[in-house]
Amino acid sequence: MAAVDSFQFLYREISRSCNPYFETLALVGALYTASRAIILLRDCCTLVRVHFLPRIIPSKKKLSQRFGDWAVVYGASEPVAKAYVEELARHGISIIFVTQSHTSVEDTAASLSQSYGVETVVVLVDFSFGQAAGNNIKEAMKGKDIGFLVNCVESLASPQSLVEMPEQGLLDLVNKSVAVATLMTRLVLPGMLERSRGAVVNISSGACCKPLPGRVTLSACTGYMEHFSRALHLEYSGKGIFVQSLIPFQLASSERQPSSSGAASLRLGWFEPDPEVYARHAISTLGVSNRTTGYWPHTLQYGLMRRIPEFIWVLGSRVLSSS
Repeated sequence: MAAVDSFQFLYREISRSCNPYFETLALVGALYTASRAIILLRDCCTLVRVHFLPRIIPSKKKLSQRFGDWAVVYGASEPVAKAYVEELARHGISIIFVTQSHTSVEDTAASLSQSYGVETVVVLVDFSFGQAAGNNIKEAMKGKDIGFLVNCVESLASPQSLVEMPEQGLLDLVNKSVAVATLMTRLVLPGMLERSRGAVVNISSGACCKPLPGRVTLSACTGYMEHFSRALHLEYSGKGIFVQSLIPFQLASSERQPSSSGAASLRLGWFEPDPEVYARHAISTLGVSNRTTGYWPHTLQYGLMRRIPEFIWVLGSRVLSSS
């Protein structure tokens, strides 16, 4: 067998032997490129339809006309839920706060009544009493056109591994974020079905998208709310009930200090908006998308996270948590 001492000669021989497959490979590559381009175009159209068109061309009907005059809210002590409720009040929606502690929402209720002239009711409920806990809520809703139910998952102040969480704290978190939110839906839904209209908004977290170190329980609870919302929408969307799963990412905290750099401040403002800014964007998606981050930069973040292979995500998370 003769030795090959020329790269050009070797290349020509390989090209000649592979020539019959070039057209097939080119066709496969073209089809793959076209499919990715179509998916990208679809995602861009969805982004515009969900986040931009409703703000550019708002609905002619008020929220109260589309869904109802009252909202029942559980978890309003969370900053994102508090801002969402304030946005509802700005649209003339009266609020029933369901809470296990008056002090967590009293100031909010008084402020909304004074600022927007809406009615507010605070219902104190101890869910440890089981089924009897719902009686006060049913009494508060009696005779009211309940158009909204807002459930918000309780957030964690700082990352904690499962073994670091106190047992009672773990039970409380799962109870508030899973059992109580499900029970609240069970209590409010019959009235909405009678009127054939209403909106159930479950606010979870971007933690449901990928596993995160120190966020085991939060990822699990938000994952439950995400799947619960999707199943609920599938079951009741044909009966006039709109169920939305909101999955916000990082929001600005009130303790954050102003940045000395204007460019840095702008970047944080885009990807870590104030809860009030987030709420205005999220409200505009109500009735448009049943599963959304509620805010277009967060949707970009979600799209990027979805395309990262999980083993790379886990590896990166471990490196960041160890550093």
